[in-house]
Amino acid sequence: MSPPAGRTSHEAANISDTDSEDEPKLPLNQFYPYIRCALCCGFLIDATTITECLHTFCKGCIVKSFFYSNRCPTCSIVVHQTQPLYNIRPDRQLQDIVYKMVPFLEELEREQMSNFYKERGLEVPKPVMVSPAPVVVRKQKKEAVPQSMFTIPPELDVSLMLEFVGAEEGINNYKPLERRYVRVSGEATVRHVELFIRRKMELSPACQVDVVCGDHLLDHYQSLKDIQNSVGEEALQDGLLVLHFGLVLPSES
Repeated sequence: MSPPAGRTSHEAANISDTDSEDEPKLPLNQFYPYIRCALCCGFLIDATTITECLHTFCKGCIVKSFFYSNRCPTCSIVVHQTQPLYNIRPDRQLQDIVYKMVPFLEELEREQMSNFYKERGLEVPKPVMVSPAPVVVRKQKKEAVPQSMFTIPPELDVSLMLEFVGAEEGINNYKPLERRYVRVSGEATVRHVELFIRRKMELSPACQVDVVCGDHLLDHYQSLKDIQNSVGEEALQDGLLVLHFGLVLPSES
């Protein structure tokens, strides 16, 4: 069991008005589409963005959602075939904006988190007890680690471009892949690529998939890293390992 991820608008209703008299005032609900989580309908807590489509949710909400589906809850795009958590990143800038727009939200979240652990006899994690100076700490982290929030995990070290032979017209109603570009681990084999193609194109078990790199017909056991090293630059296009694949359809009796 985990504490609720978001906070409803009713819990943050008592917002202090710090605007000067001459500044235009907009109701907070006009910003709800940008600062609330579509899963829990509360204000964003630990704002976390899907790198494939840039939709943002509470961290706890999107992690729970990925227990049941590998698709974005908003647009249904496949986030990752097997490990969707690879393709989410914390959006600290957006979280700072939420906390500034809803002044008491951060304090309420810390209080609830603290109560959650204390009620269960657990030690309260240290980050929960940090005194309110989060913006300074985050700026220091950004200066020390100048990385984009969309950094690709190091284990996904091979970029593929999958080209379907005869893609312009398709073969027997089999159409090209909607997304030809895939980032995978170099330890993956040609067999993994074949299974990916079969799933995406909904191929029958009787249909044979042949994968070719340059002039070489690839064996199922070959890893992508070995292929990239053995074939060399001639197999690369703009840093992508280009694999062509064709279908051998079962003969009709």
